[in-house]
Amino acid sequence: MNSQDFVVVVLAAGRGTRMKSSLPKVLHPLCGKSLIRRTQELLKGFSFKHQIFVLPPDGDKIREELPQTVEFVIQEKPLGTAHAVLASKPFLKDWKGSVLILCADVPLLSRETIKKFIEKHEEDHYDGTVLTGRLANPTGYGRIVRKASGEVKAIVEELEATVYEKAIEEINSGIYCFNWPALSSALNEIALHPEKNELYLTDVIEIMTARHQSVGAFEVKDFREVMGINSRHQLAEAERVLRRRVLNHWMDEGVTLLDPDSIFIDETVVIGQDTIIHPFTVIEGEVVIGKNCVIGPFAHLRGKCHLKDKVEIGNFVEVKSSQISGRVKAKHLTYLGDAVIGEGVNVGAGTITANYDGTHKYPTHIEEGAFIGSGTILVAPVRVGKKAVTGAGSVVTRGKDVPEGETVVGVPAKVLAKRIKS
Repeated sequence: MNSQDFVVVVLAAGRGTRMKSSLPKVLHPLCGKSLIRRTQELLKGFSFKHQIFVLPPDGDKIREELPQTVEFVIQEKPLGTAHAVLASKPFLKDWKGSVLILCADVPLLSRETIKKFIEKHEEDHYDGTVLTGRLANPTGYGRIVRKASGEVKAIVEELEATVYEKAIEEINSGIYCFNWPALSSALNEIALHPEKNELYLTDVIEIMTARHQSVGAFEVKDFREVMGINSRHQLAEAERVLRRRVLNHWMDEGVTLLDPDSIFIDETVVIGQDTIIHPFTVIEGEVVIGKNCVIGPFAHLRGKCHLKDKVEIGNFVEVKSSQISGRVKAKHLTYLGDAVIGEGVNVGAGTITANYDGTHKYPTHIEEGAFIGSGTILVAPVRVGKKAVTGAGSVVTRGKDVPEGETVVGVPAKVLAKRIKS
């Protein structure tokens, strides 16, 4: 397979009206990444001649999710999938190779499937190839109508399907490979569907077969790979499928998940071997967890957190955008936000790093070996020195750093006078 012989066109201009959201459909998050980001990352490892993303006129936020190396075209009016491909023609006017057409709302597709799909298209020398799936209840999907030879004759949409065609279980994924000159010519013959006033890309299949051009199909083994996202229900189902993949991956890598059904881990998370994660734990964002850590139950880690080895984060503890050194313990009812915590620190129950003053967020530094008493409030920006101690209920106010080795108590916290032995 030589992906340099291909241009990829990603359809990302759909309004997603069934999502009932002001956010473009392709910006909705799935296991920590937007749908459009997932699609773009899927293309890594291939060397396509061009990556062309078809966006709506108000697609500035979508552009922000994509690298500058990709190319954009605007579909000025939402006139269907064929119209979206036509919008990319200026980039393809001299192209003689093949085109891979992807949908940004099909987020569970794997690189391996794309590779095999392209190989099928090349090896069988088809003018067009359709990626298909099989579904016991195919309601809502276009059906694949095949010839006796096994080649594809047509793709029939649900609204236009006969009773016989509705019984067909093989469905269209909306993902295709085409010889570009053949597709470009067929696009010129597509007519508007009056019921929706749209140009359907599926119509090119019938046009091509009428011209005696060959159209094949490649069926995925697991339908979920080509499951589209058109509603919140489908987004939730995709989240469930992908989350299970993530959990299985980390268990295969030597992480213990005591109840996978109650643990939520984003795909962006990295976890070290022999770490144990208890039930009802949520880990999201770019979190890195070291080896031999214990997390949960009822823990929440988010943002850009980095936990080194042998850290213990217990029940009802939230850690946000913090750097936690090895052997730190924060086991009960604690909030650690924008904190940098040194080796071997003990964080008592009910500790809060008060990092936000209503306008800005500030860091808290707790140095190696410090002991933070229960109920301590650390008003950032503030620093607790090495082997320093805060008494239970202390409020260490902004800028009033605790010196190395000292003990502070009270509200506001003050250095505890050392007793003089008589």
